[in-house]
Parts: sequence; structure tokens; C-alpha cells
Amino acid sequence: MQESYIQELFAERIGGKRYGKDTAIYKFEKIKRAKRAALQANPGVELFDLGVGEPDAMADAGIIETLYVEAQKPENRGYADNGDAVLKEAAAKYLREVCGVPVNPETQVVHSIGSKAALSILPAALINPGDVVLMTVPGYPVFGTHAKYYGGIVHNLPLREGNDFLPDLKSVPADVLAKAKVLVLNYPNNPTGASATPDFFAAVVAWAKQNRIIVIHDFAYAALVFDGMPLSFLATPGAMEVGIELHSTSKNFNMTGWRCGFVAGNELLVKAYGDVKDNTDSGQFLAIQHASAYAFGHPEFTDRIAAKYSRRMDLLVDVLRKAGFKARKPKGSFFLYVAAPRRAETGDGSGRAVDFPNAESFSQWLIAENLISTVPWDDAGAYVRFSVTFLAKDIEDEKRVVGEIGRRLSRYTFHW
Repeated sequence: MQESYIQELFAERIGGKRYGKDTAIYKFEKIKRAKRAALQANPGVELFDLGVGEPDAMADAGIIETLYVEAQKPENRGYADNGDAVLKEAAAKYLREVCGVPVNPETQVVHSIGSKAALSILPAALINPGDVVLMTVPGYPVFGTHAKYYGGIVHNLPLREGNDFLPDLKSVPADVLAKAKVLVLNYPNNPTGASATPDFFAAVVAWAKQNRIIVIHDFAYAALVFDGMPLSFLATPGAMEVGIELHSTSKNFNMTGWRCGFVAGNELLVKAYGDVKDNTDSGQFLAIQHASAYAFGHPEFTDRIAAKYSRRMDLLVDVLRKAGFKARKPKGSFFLYVAAPRRAETGDGSGRAVDFPNAESFSQWLIAENLISTVPWDDAGAYVRFSVTFLAKDIEDEKRVVGEIGRRLSRYTFHW
């Protein structure tokens, strides 16, 4: 069959003439396929999905009620563009009262259709061909993907356990640093669950000033902390001079599908983001923005969510340790990141064993043989990410789920 002329017209940034012909299977698609196959091969056996990177519960009833009320107002039906004052003022109050960060809502806050949208828009405001973007790996690649669309170059900074999963800024080669324009950070971190420290953020600010670097902090898991207050990058002295921070309702308020958040920080960077955004979208529905404003005005909602994740994390860490994993409870997020074993031996006396050359092979085996789904990462060592957003009706059901996971893992002796 003759190919359509359309095949010749795709942009090189997405593959050009080869677009659609790549046979490589994306990691998350492999996981989906493995889950389907495991369920088909084991009818009636419960699959425990600890790979899901989104909350397992609904938004608070007050948030939903606010959406219902606001959606009925005629004045909210039109284009939202860069938003109105409602979300901006709620965001400023949230930053001040929850994060200890004062901002001007008129000049230092603009709404976003979720952090992903903001990360895809910002490169248009910042990246020229040849500019270098410093990205952490493993990590969320969206800013880097779009930076490359504009001719930028991504330099990866590995997150290693020996450095508490913080990037080593001193490792950037001098020739790379000379072309670097942006550093993208994300703490509490996906996928490692690691948290930043005030000292680290202070070092980032000093380094950014010295090297004329813009810092973008993706604070998607802002208030999902298990002890103390959220650590905002913007709370660091001097941070407003070098960067911005992305906030979202998705993980903090169980609102992933609502797609709403805000960008805050350096006034000039916020203005540039807003200008490009104004030529990218027509804004999020104002009823959703106003419901999000209601959410940011009730940080106690996130406190309850974080308490649930903390409780589940304690249960999961305990069963993984009993199975031999070197699991350590993070200080925030809903992710538990552990080194993948290299070998598993069955405990039935048969001497049967299976070797895992990487984290992906272990993750696939865990799904196929034990119906436990995780997400593998092989970017900076072999690790798997467990998420405590698994489905459970109540506390007793949480104990049942994690207990069954422990029982399934107890059938093996793992080696690292």
C-alpha cells in the first residue's frame, strides 16, 4: 500500500518521515499490557496497583459544591484567558500562610491549566536553539521535551541515593554550564519521594546567581509532607531573584482531572509565562479556578490526605523491609523509591530462581507472577517506584491490601 504524502510532512522534532514507525513500546504502555495479561492469566486474583501516580480519592465535597455553584453563574461562562483575581488572591494567601512566602497576586501569580501545561509553555518563553536545560533524572521530562522542540539541549543530572537524591550541581561540565539557561527541580520529588533541604535550596540560589541560571521549581507535591510545613523554594532568601514555582491542585487536593494550578515568583518570569500562555490557551473554566481557590483556602484538606499517605507508607515500608528491601519512609509525596533486587529465589525448596538485569525486568516479573504493579526506573541505577495511592476503602482495607502484598513477597528470597 502506498504511503500518504502526509508521512513526508511531519516535523523533525517528533520524528519527521519516521513518525509513527517506531516499534519501541513506552514504559507505561508495557505496564498496562502486563497488567492485562496478568489478570487474564489469573482470573479472580486481585491485582494491586502501586504504580498509579494519582490520588485514589475524590476531591472534598466543599470543592465539588463550589464548582457546582460557580458553574451556574453566567459571568463565569466565557473565556478565562489568564484568570481573574479570585484564584490569584487565594494563591497569594496560600503562599503566605502555608509556605511563608509573600507575593503580589497582581504581578507575581498567574493561573495554569495544571503544572504539565505550565512546563510545556515556559520553554517558549526561555529557550533559543543551543540553550542548555538542566534536568534531573529520573524525573518528569515535559519541560525538557518542549525545550528540545525549540532547539534546546537537555543535560541530565542523575539523582543518586548517595546524595539523598539531590542533583550535584558541581558535576555540570564548564562548557555545558556556559550554555545553560534553566534548571528544573521538583521536591518533594517524583519518583524518588526525596525532599529538599533549606541548605540545598540556598546553595541552588547562590549557584543560579553566580551562573546566571533561571530556576523552575515544580512544587506539585507541595503540602504532601509528613512532618512540618511545606518547604517552598520561594521561601529561600534570594529565590525570587532567580526563579518561579509551580503549584497544582492535582495531588494536594485530589484534583488531577480538574487541571488547575498557578505559577508564582519572579515578576518578570511570571509576566513572560503569562504572555506566552495568552497565545497558547484561553484559560481554565473560571468555575474550576474558583473551586481551586476554595481548595487553596482550605489547606486542612491536604493535611488529611497527607496523613492517609503517611499511614499507608508506614505499612508498606514495614512489609518491604521484612521482604529484604532497603525501604525508607520519605518525608513527603506518595512515592516510595527502592532499589530493585537482582535475583529472586523461590522459598519452596525447588531452588528455582530468576535474575533481573534491570528494574524493568523486575517490575514486569512482579506484575506477571505476583500481580503487584510498580513503575521501574533505570536512569540512575535500578529502582522501582511504589505509590501508596492504591485502592482501599478504609484503614482496615489498607492493612488487608498491604498485608497481602507482604504475603506474596514473602514467598521469595531477594538478593541485591
